[in-house]
Amino acid sequence: MKLSILLQDRARLRELLFRLSVLLKGLDAVFEILGAIALWLVSPGFIAAAVHFLTQDEIAEDPHDLVANLLRHAAARFSLSSEHFMAVYLLAHGIIKIALVVALLRNRLWAYPVAIVIFLGFIAYQLYRFTLAGGIGLIFLSAFDLALIALIWLEYRAQRRRFAPIL
Repeated sequence: MKLSILLQDRARLRELLFRLSVLLKGLDAVFEILGAIALWLVSPGFIAAAVHFLTQDEIAEDPHDLVANLLRHAAARFSLSSEHFMAVYLLAHGIIKIALVVALLRNRLWAYPVAIVIFLGFIAYQLYRFTLAGGIGLIFLSAFDLALIALIWLEYRAQRRRFAPIL
């Protein structure tokens, strides 16, 4: 009796963690899409001016501030072509993630392996970008994606067992 209750509790916890992680990934996708739209609507000059304005106090306090100087350097190098690339990339990335999130939350069996492959691809790209430019955020994002992949795999196995008699 106690073993079955424990197994049910573990299954509920697994499913809760899966759903929360997938919802977080969906929220991330929404922000990517909004970011893409914002990039289409603002000019590189506006971005450079905004970064300059937002970092001016930090630079006045410490002219060698690493983060503020990196932001200013990146904004100064920002061009219309890089802006369009980033907008298209964020939009495509966001749309793919939204589609996968919806399919996963609807328990579409095909979405589980597809999501695993796509998120592994995202991790590979994020780690590649990390080797080029650094950024600890890419490591955290990759770690989150790796944990999400593990949860997707566990949920996929549970869903397959649940639907196996029907198939």
